[in-house]
Amino acid sequence: MKIVLASDHNGVAFKELLKEYLVSKNYECVDIGSFGDEKVDYPDYGIPAAEMVARGEADRAILICGTGIGMAMAANKVCGIRAALCLNPEAARLSRRHNDANILALTGWQIEQEDIYSIVDNFLDTSFEGGRHKRRVDKIMDYDEKARRGRNRG
Repeated sequence: MKIVLASDHNGVAFKELLKEYLVSKNYECVDIGSFGDEKVDYPDYGIPAAEMVARGEADRAILICGTGIGMAMAANKVCGIRAALCLNPEAARLSRRHNDANILALTGWQIEQEDIYSIVDNFLDTSFEGGRHKRRVDKIMDYDEKARRGRNRG
């Protein structure tokens, strides 16, 4: 599985830990930044990562900013993306099982280092359940496709 990693300045430390962890588990990782503590804007990293997933250049993405909220919002603007902000392992598991999330958004401020691994493991190891959940995800994706074509203008 190929995973794209991206963060703003508030997520660099966790991103580096995750990259090392994921490589040790034989995941292919593409780190698109940021790489230091210089203040940057999360959309500059979250949107390109989401576009990589949407184009099929990566299977999933993990995005980290201070709260995780901004990264999730930015990623969800890209057609075909279902980004979920997960603060615990159960939310990560359900984001995959029920919502077929293809991007995990994490907070760099509110999760303990030891918890981040179980959240990521649940996200990457859980399969989509389908069934009634597929019907719901299909409705989201249908709307997404109509929006892409300019047919959903509130």
